[in-house]
Amino acid sequence: MAEEVERVAQELRGCFRSGRTRPAEWRAAQLKALVRMIEDKENDISDALHADLAKPRMESYLHEISLAKGACIFALKGMKNWMKPEKVPAAITTFPSTATIVPEPLGVVLIISAWNYPFLLSIDPVIGAIAAGNAVVLKPSEIAPATSSLFAKLLPEYVDSSCIKVVEGGVDETTALLAQKWDKIFYTGNGHVGRIVMAAAAKHLTPVALELGGKCPVIVDSNVDLHVAVKRIAVGKWGCNNGQACIAPDYIITTKTFVTELVDSLKRVLERFYGEDPLQSADLSRIVNSKHFHRIAKLIEDKKVAEKIVLGGQTDEKQLKIAPTVLVDVPHDTALMTEEIFGPLLPIVTVDKIEESIEHINAGTKPLAAYLFSRNKKLQQEFIANVSSGGMLVNDVALHLANPHLPFGGVGDSGTGSYHGKFTFDCFSHKKAVLVRGFGGEANARYPPYTPEKQRILRGLIKGSFFALILALLGFPREKR
Repeated sequence: MAEEVERVAQELRGCFRSGRTRPAEWRAAQLKALVRMIEDKENDISDALHADLAKPRMESYLHEISLAKGACIFALKGMKNWMKPEKVPAAITTFPSTATIVPEPLGVVLIISAWNYPFLLSIDPVIGAIAAGNAVVLKPSEIAPATSSLFAKLLPEYVDSSCIKVVEGGVDETTALLAQKWDKIFYTGNGHVGRIVMAAAAKHLTPVALELGGKCPVIVDSNVDLHVAVKRIAVGKWGCNNGQACIAPDYIITTKTFVTELVDSLKRVLERFYGEDPLQSADLSRIVNSKHFHRIAKLIEDKKVAEKIVLGGQTDEKQLKIAPTVLVDVPHDTALMTEEIFGPLLPIVTVDKIEESIEHINAGTKPLAAYLFSRNKKLQQEFIANVSSGGMLVNDVALHLANPHLPFGGVGDSGTGSYHGKFTFDCFSHKKAVLVRGFGGEANARYPPYTPEKQRILRGLIKGSFFALILALLGFPREKR
């Protein structure tokens, strides 16, 4: 395997050095091919997502297929402008000159994808890497084998396989890939593997983008339209892979006086969404595999947790399904409250005053996303100003990732770097500083021997003195030839 991976890396290195990926025409052709692939193979993509996660077709289209196609089209429309050098002001000390920032492709990049949105989280960074002019290796997640196999089959049929390749496999293949030198590694997944990726990248001083997760909080104030708020929370939690999403709400914070009303509303909305027996609902994704099923089930087997369940808790190992489950005031020292849940369990933390929720969030690690539901403008401002997270929404959840003009990424333990839209192009580009001068405009004051008069002129130039510039350009003090 190591030899095969090395061969792939060397082939891509040769492809990139040939300049094949740099022209705008090549980049556009690959993106147009991806659009055709998504259009032609929509049913195959939906089938693969259903095989991997029992994902409803509507979720597959809304959360993966449509967003992937939209990212392609957005990149096609913006790419030529993104590629243009950006003119910037020249400094007085370099007069006369022109200064530009030139975006150039980093080279050969490795993209390691996640299993929970296995199509979107694979193709979205690939789109930006291609738009930026790179050669690409995509490593899909082996935990979503149907989607991984589909990529291995479809991409060579549609794109330039000499510059864009898929490597399937598990830990051994990923380890072999990480042993190679890349010009950037883009990883989506959990913090444990993220540290392994970063350690491997450090050996080659390879830059990394880590799209991780964390315990995403939702503050629910009593000053809300509760029915609308609960519908949005419910679809953002259970309508996104049954909670298996990095930006899904991990826990709610509300006041002790409002929690009963909130729980009652959650019960009504969840029954409307998934019926009286949610384990039989075709609109609820299953847990991805037996390992993750048992991991989540174990969280509520703890007696201190089980007694706090106010809704749900049912499990079906045969179907790998766990019902939407709501809990109230679970002890803070339990695994449910300290680990990222990544599943259909939603604990509610109660506080005396809603303002205390900000302090509660800041006592933990920085989340990938933070959410607030409130009409209170002052609380909204305090939330935005004082909570550090990768992104945040007021009065909704998860929708920020649908805006290609916003960067998507984490901070601290929830990740490093960002992407989506032009930010993906930037993620896979180097911003090269370019200064161009002619042979005129010689300033003798910059050259030895350094006299007090030259020092005065140079100090004036550094301070931006126009008079000092004129003296310097006139050659004062005079240089003997």
